[in-house]
Amino acid sequence: MANFLLGRLVQSLVLLFIVSVIGFAVLHLAPGGPLAQFALTPGISHAELARMAHQMGLDQPLPVQYWAWLRRLLGGDWGHSYRDNQPVLAVILGRLPATLELMATAIVIAVLTGVWIGVMGAIRRYSIFDMLATIGAMIALSIPTFWFGLIVIYIFSVNLGWLPPGNRSTIGGGGGILDYLHHLIAPAIVLALVEVAVWSRYMRASMLDVINQDFIRTAHAKGLPARTVLWHHAMRNALLPMIALAGVEMPTLLGGALVTETVFTWPGMGRLLLDSLGYRDYPVVMGILMVSALLALLGNLAADLLAAVADPRIRLR
Repeated sequence: MANFLLGRLVQSLVLLFIVSVIGFAVLHLAPGGPLAQFALTPGISHAELARMAHQMGLDQPLPVQYWAWLRRLLGGDWGHSYRDNQPVLAVILGRLPATLELMATAIVIAVLTGVWIGVMGAIRRYSIFDMLATIGAMIALSIPTFWFGLIVIYIFSVNLGWLPPGNRSTIGGGGGILDYLHHLIAPAIVLALVEVAVWSRYMRASMLDVINQDFIRTAHAKGLPARTVLWHHAMRNALLPMIALAGVEMPTLLGGALVTETVFTWPGMGRLLLDSLGYRDYPVVMGILMVSALLALLGNLAADLLAAVADPRIRLR
């Protein structure tokens, strides 16, 4: 186990380094740059722009800029926002809880709903329920997240008035936990839509594979109740591949959170990333990129460890 953790730690550090190099290069090679928003300001001179570029270190070669940024990052200094001169780490940590709350709620909805649909589809194979579930999953995988979010807002906020159209709480506050949950429902369901489709299809395939194995037929031959065979034998074995799926789906969930937060004006990292890209606030964008990569790697590591705990046949060496 120790060797496995050490190996995964080394791999994670290498991947983080590669992500940082690619992200830094793509951002700084894009046309315009952070000074583009000032270039069109009336009365600003080229000398003033050059002075600002020197202050930001943008007049240095790209490798020099990257090395300076990496040294500050390793020292705990993530830099300051070009937009409001706030520390990048403080800005991101202020938005991170909202994103984690949204992702956690969405994954709970997706797992509970998707697993149930997958199990029912497997034990009722080729039934009307199974066919409707298959069609629904294909539709959910085909619908863009932003479009589904706008439809939810139009139906349940504009027409019916059941749900708020956005934000994390009512402006002015005072609503408490119920007000917060009321605002959380719509974005969490929209973010969970694709995950429900994915989990239901994988769960159906995994359950079908398990219930056709010899040990399930043996359990039935021994006279065990069908419910016991299903939930205590088939279900436990069918869930093992789902643990690995949870880690693999982490990047997809992060990407979906970006779109969902934008549609519902949810004050999380996704909304912050979009605003920072619009202002060409590169330090904040790089900070969000590193945090997102770290969350994805931690999700995969946690999935591997849980799989080893759940299945003794897996040996982590």
